[in-house]
Amino acid sequence: MPEPTIANGFAEAFLQFAVARGADRQRLIEQSRLRPEDLTERDNRLPLATYLALMKAGIKLCDEPALALLFGAGVSLSDISILGSVGHAATAEEGLCQANRYARLAIDGGDGETAHRLEFVPEDGKVWLRFTSTLFADNPLLTESAFARCVCDGRKVAAATGGVTLCPSPEAIRFTHAEPSYREEYDRIFGVPLVFGSSMNAILFGEELLSVRLPQPNQYVSSLLTERAEALLEKLEDSKSMRGHVESLLIPILHTGEADMETIARKLALSRQTLFRKLKAEGVTFEQVLDELRHKLANEYLNGKNVSVNETSYLLGFSDPAAFSRAFKRWTGASPRTMKAVSSYPSGKALR
Repeated sequence: MPEPTIANGFAEAFLQFAVARGADRQRLIEQSRLRPEDLTERDNRLPLATYLALMKAGIKLCDEPALALLFGAGVSLSDISILGSVGHAATAEEGLCQANRYARLAIDGGDGETAHRLEFVPEDGKVWLRFTSTLFADNPLLTESAFARCVCDGRKVAAATGGVTLCPSPEAIRFTHAEPSYREEYDRIFGVPLVFGSSMNAILFGEELLSVRLPQPNQYVSSLLTERAEALLEKLEDSKSMRGHVESLLIPILHTGEADMETIARKLALSRQTLFRKLKAEGVTFEQVLDELRHKLANEYLNGKNVSVNETSYLLGFSDPAAFSRAFKRWTGASPRTMKAVSSYPSGKALR
């Protein structure tokens, strides 16, 4: 089963937030095992486990147990992910449907579950906005960060419109996790009654939430964002192919020298023969997937990510730079150092 993933933008934003609060950037990267590609192209994906390791490293290095909560309160979703900007809903119900459609662009459960799946739950003349994903129930750091962002982003919108709120303010919040040692930070940030150890992760609003009319964005900008979001959803689905699964498992281990078919089959809980058949059904072999992935990553590293030839050779799992050079010449007809030199000049041409 594919592992849960999160958009790279969350990692880069948290990294910047933790560094601003005193953490050493390089130690954060090392302790969470972030890769160079995890810190560029914010709409690309990295394993959710890597992001959680980054959050835990930040908490330790900043000596701040409430760091995830503070991150949610301090950094808006629109500064992290396209999810914070896409959508043109006119009502809360439409907004809920759009949120459920595009939420996977932030966190994807890997098994078809939408990590931010939301639902309205009426109760005694009010309505709970419930986060149903098991990822939130299993990871309190995700929950507190997402809830703080949800509430504080709403307040920022109200402040930007001169205090005219677009929806009711929260009246209470429930969490499935136990009360943390930094409960006072929860009270300061949320400012409403809180219940810990609940049966659900949810925010309570007045029933007027269901009748609110949302302002419509610029249609041209909205259409561009929607087109981009749909393309990202398609890309995410494509990654669910067997080839996509294999590539996602190969990337973190390329540098270890263990990027072989047996290792990947074991990670997928498949026999070597079954993996061979599944890839063959998609028209590729394991060797093709590995070779083409290395080619693609080599181009990315050398043409814009400021990674040296030797480091690229290491990251791609070659035994030595000479072996990498031979492979690169087979792919492109040029040496990696020539390609690196060409990409270093604004004109795209090396000096003669």
